[in-house]
Amino acid sequence: MQTPEIRKTIILDAPIEKVWKAVSTSEGIAAWWMANTFEAVLGKDFVLHAGPYGDSPCKVTELEPLKRVGFDWDKEWHLTFELRSLEDEKTEFTLIHSGWSAETLSVFETMNGGWEKIVKEKLSKYVAA
Repeated sequence: MQTPEIRKTIILDAPIEKVWKAVSTSEGIAAWWMANTFEAVLGKDFVLHAGPYGDSPCKVTELEPLKRVGFDWDKEWHLTFELRSLEDEKTEFTLIHSGWSAETLSVFETMNGGWEKIVKEKLSKYVAA
């Protein structure tokens, strides 16, 4: 069975530099998603503070400034944020959440719906401010 992935793409009304700061700094990520100890350093370990779900260990695995940041999340998930500059100071943002297994598929739809709201509402509102 092919493992599904969550993919959310949105056009943000903000220049790529502003979106990059929102997805590649601890302060930016905390503002639209969750508290963390992220640092944009390839191979760097960090923690996502998931409130009632506890802390999740992560590791930066991809880092291409103004284009892509990716990290392993917990034991099996991988998250990638991809950016593409568009005309008129707009940015295409794509979130890819992969690494689903038979054990975690039970939360796939919950996470899919959660990402929909986080990306389209919270991230969009944050970078538009």
